[in-house]
Formats: sequence, C-alpha cells, structure tokens
Amino acid sequence: MMDEDWSVLRSFFPSDWEELAESTEALKGLRKDKSAEGLLRTLLIHLGCGYSLRETAVCARESGLAELSDVAVLKRLRKSKAWLHALCLSLLAERAGAAGVFPVGTMRLFDATHVSEPGKTGSVWRVHYSVQMPSLRCDHFEITPSRGEGSGESFRHFPIGAGDHILADRGYSLASGIAHVHSKKGFVAVRYSPHNMPVEGPDGGKFELLKRLARMKTAGEARSWAVQIDAGGATVRGRICAVRKSEEAIRQTHCRLQRRASKNGQKLKAQTLRHAEYVMVFTTFSEERFSARDVLEWYRIRWQIELVFKRFKQIAALGHLPKHDDESAQAWLYGKLFIALVTEKLVHHAASISPWGYIAPPPQKSMA
Repeated sequence: MMDEDWSVLRSFFPSDWEELAESTEALKGLRKDKSAEGLLRTLLIHLGCGYSLRETAVCARESGLAELSDVAVLKRLRKSKAWLHALCLSLLAERAGAAGVFPVGTMRLFDATHVSEPGKTGSVWRVHYSVQMPSLRCDHFEITPSRGEGSGESFRHFPIGAGDHILADRGYSLASGIAHVHSKKGFVAVRYSPHNMPVEGPDGGKFELLKRLARMKTAGEARSWAVQIDAGGATVRGRICAVRKSEEAIRQTHCRLQRRASKNGQKLKAQTLRHAEYVMVFTTFSEERFSARDVLEWYRIRWQIELVFKRFKQIAALGHLPKHDDESAQAWLYGKLFIALVTEKLVHHAASISPWGYIAPPPQKSMA
C-alpha cells in the first residue's frame, strides 16, 4: 500500500523532480542514502504527516528509506531548501503554461500573510502570494522575513506583465509601488488610503476628497474622480472610485475604529471617521472598459484571496513554523507549500479528468 500510494503521489510531481535534486545540490555531500526518492519521502513524512524529527527518523528507518538520526533529518531539510523551492516553482510554471500567466487583461489578486515559529522569540515570515481570477490559481509566491528592508507588502515582490490588472488591499496603496506597476505597463486597483498616498487633481492642483464624498448621501451610490499621484517625479494618472456604505456598515466601522483607538490610547480624527463612511479604491484601470461600479465590484471579490490563504493553512498547516533557525524555517515553508500545491493539483485532476485517481506515467522507451 505504501509503495502504491507513493507511485500515485509521485505522478503529480514535476516531471524533472529528480533532476532538480541534482541541480540544486540537495544530495551533495550525503555519505549514504543518496537517493532523491528516499530523501523526498523522508522529508514528506516530516512535512506532510506532521511528525517530529525523531519520529521521522524512526519511520524512515523502519520503512527502509534511510538510517538517520533526528539531527540528520534536520540537516537534510536545510540542504533541501533550494530543491523544495524549485519544486514549487516548477509546479507553478506548469500551471502557468496551461493557463497562460500574462495574457492581456489578466486579473490578478495580490496579498500577503504571516506565518510564525512557535514561542515568543520565534521568527515571523511573510508569504507574498498572487492568484488569478476567475480560476483562483496561484501564479507566484515569495517568502521574506516579516521585518526589515524590502520585506513589507509591495508590488515589487511580484512579476508584473504588460496588461496585468491587479487588485490589492490598502497595504499596497503606495505611490512608489503603483508607479512600478505602471512602468511595467500593468494596471492596479487598490483600497485607497488618504494617509499613505495623497493625490492631486488631474491638473496637478489640490484635490479636496472630503468635499466630493460629502455629496454622496445614499448607500450604494458610486462615483469616481480623475486624479494623479506623484511618485518621486513620475506622474501616474488614475481615478478614485468610491461607494457609500450602509448606515449599519458605517456604525460597525466606527465602533471598530473607536475600539482600536481606545486600545492604543489614541484620539480619532474627524476626517478618519468621515473617510470610514466610504469604500474608496484608487485605480488605473481604463475608464472605457471599467466604470466606477465595475472597479468597485472587482475589488469586492478580492476577499477570495483570503480564502486561498485559509485553505493553504488548513491543507499544509502553514500557520505554525516548528523550526528555530532561518534555513530550516524557510525549507519547512517551501516544503509545506509544495505539499499544498501537489494536493491542489491532485484534487483538481481527480475532480475534472482522471476517473482512476492518478496521472498515467509516460510510456517507457522500447528496449528493442
């Protein structure tokens, strides 16, 4: 049963998974048990089953995979970081080749989530992740520390293609990042934060947003205004699209802001409460193709990326890092993401294509 299950699971791996072990030097320096198959099976016992290092070593020994100590398992996990990363990228490239990652008009959702090691002193990592609409298929991910230069939410963590239409939350509402996407001929729609990204009128003059918002009295009423942003000398033209919330939604938002301010010992500004009465999105989407209502509706569905993260955390237990050094933590993360990607591929394939539950292996070459 164990060998049969492994054969089925292996059919969902990238076709070059063994070659990647060699090219990333995952096997280099190993004195014994220098098998890509044995190494990956051992790692998956630890990563997929949630076994401790010691339990993994015992299982590997009793299964005839390798004679290892718990310390040796940890060392092999660290050495396999680049291999596990390459396996994930290979699966993502496989998906991209089937669907086309950057056709004109591709709609992509960007976000990031934290994962942490156990304990008060455990390291915290940030996974930057993007999915396409409407398939919700991942087309890129990157892992960075949660603090330090270049670790925050930024469009620079993602490959941007000409024609990409990107939806992102307020953490990406920064002029420099939007200018970066604009320079790549992409388009953005981000939750607008007046405090993080001031805008100008289309002629470069002062733009009085609150006066315009005050004219919107009815819940569900949507409007847009032409604006521009200055990103270090680079001017990007766009629109602010806004819709007024319902009275109940406004009440809930005000209560949430007041609780947060009270907890932090702060006093809410009147303009903060007024801004909170609306959902505002800054966009560079074409006005001919996307009305203000269209932009707001597209932004409304970006919450689905949150469901992707929740599903990945459930599949691969991404919310907890049981490692205490950077190398093993990153290797563990890449391994967990590999398991999640393989699981998604397996479920998708079984549901849509294969009635027998696995991918048929390629035909063997004739020995004649």
